[in-house]
Amino acid sequence: MSKLLPVRGTHDLIGENFRLQNHVIKSARFVAEIFGYEPIETPIFESTDVYQRTLGETSDIVNKEMYTFKDKGGDSLTLRPEGTAGIARAVISGGLQDNTPLKWYYSGPMFRHERPQKGRLRQFHQFGAELIGVADPVADIEVISMATEFLRDLDLLSEVKLQLNTLGDLQSRKTYRETLINYLSDYKDELSEESQIRLTRNPLRILDSKDINDKKIISGAPSFHNFLTPEADLFFKNMCSGLEDLGIEYSSNPYLVRGLDYYCHTTFEFISDKLGAQGTLLAGGRYDGLIPMMGGQSIPGVGWAAGIERICMLIQKPIEEPRAICVIGLGKLGEQEAAKIALKLRQSKFKTELIYKGGLKRGLRRANKIGAVAAILIGENELTNNIVTVRNLDNGSQTEVGFSELDSHLAIYDSATLITD
Repeated sequence: MSKLLPVRGTHDLIGENFRLQNHVIKSARFVAEIFGYEPIETPIFESTDVYQRTLGETSDIVNKEMYTFKDKGGDSLTLRPEGTAGIARAVISGGLQDNTPLKWYYSGPMFRHERPQKGRLRQFHQFGAELIGVADPVADIEVISMATEFLRDLDLLSEVKLQLNTLGDLQSRKTYRETLINYLSDYKDELSEESQIRLTRNPLRILDSKDINDKKIISGAPSFHNFLTPEADLFFKNMCSGLEDLGIEYSSNPYLVRGLDYYCHTTFEFISDKLGAQGTLLAGGRYDGLIPMMGGQSIPGVGWAAGIERICMLIQKPIEEPRAICVIGLGKLGEQEAAKIALKLRQSKFKTELIYKGGLKRGLRRANKIGAVAAILIGENELTNNIVTVRNLDNGSQTEVGFSELDSHLAIYDSATLITD
């Protein structure tokens, strides 16, 4: 029988790896709630049409990467490759279009069938935030500010750089698209195969091509900023000045684009140079055309999503967890009493490890293996005298403590052992 292994591009989250991801998500939730955002959770799969409408049938995600399947009723369903489309669907199907502004955050697994590599998995995790219903650049400033504080909370702000660009409004993009196609058509035969396909379908995406020769051609392309309408130019300038007022540093990247028509105005990414090719940790932008494209009212939106695995790769120091108190019962009666004491400690929010069997030597070996801070010993002598023996595992000292005084005695270990939210 062959050995059962995780599916390629997936992995198990166990122990320290799980705690690290949970730490990142808890930090993101904390910051999001400070900014007044509420949690939302959408289904892990949606009707395939949700993504085909929004991501576009010519996009790489729809063409190559979506996990799509027929259910028993014959309906086409897709595991979510990203979070924003499901949020937009929830606005429409939930009849929430008159309740704006909507400020939501979400987290969970996403799925894309792409080549697994460092920082890129087929099941990966994101945390995202969406601000729906505010057309003013104040919304863009807020979501970028929130992303900045999230990274600051993780002590990663010095490790990343914020890059900004504008996609302008619909008229700006229409005019520039025509100019860009005319420019690139002169180099059509020199473009990469992928960019040749994009030339007629999605020419803006050529601007972020990673092909070396494409980059040389793109470097001579007309600047998008020269084609902005006065309104789009003012929007971008107001957004940038708002970030400057908040002390948020950024650099302009004219090649930072989104290829879909529902994106407009702001696009941004927080990038690290320590993760190789997969350097984008958090990316976002404005998507005023998304909800109307899905059949809803004309409601603006802006948001971002962060790759949890990539962020975890940048966090160097281990996550400090409460250290356990081990409870070791010696003999049958000692084991029975140990179970009662362990429950009382857990009810008092102490991290507690009950040693089930094996005696003193084995119990202390287990306590030291898991890095426990103290061991509570309960044997014949302790039961006779209504006491326990508390051994400090850092310095080896022992103290006899009455049952009724145990909680107060363990106060010296509170900072190391108490479980908090």
